[in-house]
Amino acid sequence: MKSNGIAKKGIKEVVITGIHVASYGKDFEKYKLIDLLEEINQIEGIQRIRLGSIEPLLITEEFVQRLSKLEKICVHFHLSLQSGCDETLKRMNRRYTTEQFKNIVQLLRNTYPDVNLTTDIIVGFPGESEEEFNKTYNFLKDIKFYKMHIFQYSPRKGTKAANLPKQVPPGIKEKRSKKLIALSDNNEKIYNSQYIGKQVQVLWEEEKNNIYKGHTKNYMLVERKGTGNFMQNTIETVEIQTANEHSIIAK
Repeated sequence: MKSNGIAKKGIKEVVITGIHVASYGKDFEKYKLIDLLEEINQIEGIQRIRLGSIEPLLITEEFVQRLSKLEKICVHFHLSLQSGCDETLKRMNRRYTTEQFKNIVQLLRNTYPDVNLTTDIIVGFPGESEEEFNKTYNFLKDIKFYKMHIFQYSPRKGTKAANLPKQVPPGIKEKRSKKLIALSDNNEKIYNSQYIGKQVQVLWEEEKNNIYKGHTKNYMLVERKGTGNFMQNTIETVEIQTANEHSIIAK
């Protein structure tokens, strides 16, 4: 397995990513994504396994039950939601409902107390009325994602969506985008502030202008003033002193 070679190079964290991670193994008879994760978890030297963006319906009780036994799994899941309104999701041809998504979120939070959830949201998809947007906003407010990546819908030539009626004007898309970004920033600030005084393990990744930066297992950005030789790709336990909108600051 290539991950074994990566481990020998001293790399501590691997990220499982792709266009459609949840489809891994569908062309195999008896080997799925969870089997791959279980194998990587056994590789000596690899200390963290992080999943990239995943299809929500991958998260079943069976999957999470097996996943919870893997101590190297990072407790951060990026679930691609796109909209918090069922009518909009149908026009997007999404295969899940908001109720299903909410149950998936609850399953993960019941399993991992420190889990952080992030997502992608598209505003201004054709036909998105003010009522539909409000449904999305209220759903997101209820879910309380750690962070949301907000995108304004833009027509792509040759797609069905580009020819749908009721295209949303740019000004309205901009307004809705700003409202969701504000919600995301506020969520992140609240989550970050809860870590003041706590100890976390951070994998140091980069140094810039004498500021060290890295991430916790649940994908919180940690910053610290330089203290000498920068030890990139090392995991260190630090105490959080302060927090801001986008990071937590270590002593």
